[in-house]
Amino acid sequence: MRLRLAIAADHFGLPLKEALVEHIKQHHPEVELSDLGVHTPAPVDYPDVALPLAEAVAAGQYERGVLVCGTGAGMAICANKVPGVRAVCCHDPYTAERARKSNNAQILTMGSLVVGVETAKMLLDIWLSAEFAGGRSLPKVAKIDAIDAKYHRDGTRTGVRMARRPV
Repeated sequence: MRLRLAIAADHFGLPLKEALVEHIKQHHPEVELSDLGVHTPAPVDYPDVALPLAEAVAAGQYERGVLVCGTGAGMAICANKVPGVRAVCCHDPYTAERARKSNNAQILTMGSLVVGVETAKMLLDIWLSAEFAGGRSLPKVAKIDAIDAKYHRDGTRTGVRMARRPV
């Protein structure tokens, strides 16, 4: 069975995304890859890239996704706003492995200004090869899913009044 994977980046992440696309094509024949962009260095806001990919993963169009921006943090924050998505920003091998094995993260985010190309390829390889271990992690992921359901039922936040941020 082929793994359906989507990849996308903002303009900061474009060069790293392109390197990862080539790496996947060369080293991961089991991956059915969809490059959702961007394809030019024109500035784009990372939420405009993260949201469509995260929604596609949540809808089951893809089993996993990779998002690249300057730090990876903004992409992870945006992707995690989509119900059913668990995105993690990785810059080290242990986190890349545990993101899958312990947290069942479907989306990997990375920062092109934080990790080099070879490190990013290594992190991607680790994350792609890891599978959710279940076991002691299963009830923890179920609790994450329960939090998700509590705050995202029908697109509304239930049971909690959100504090206003000072302007």
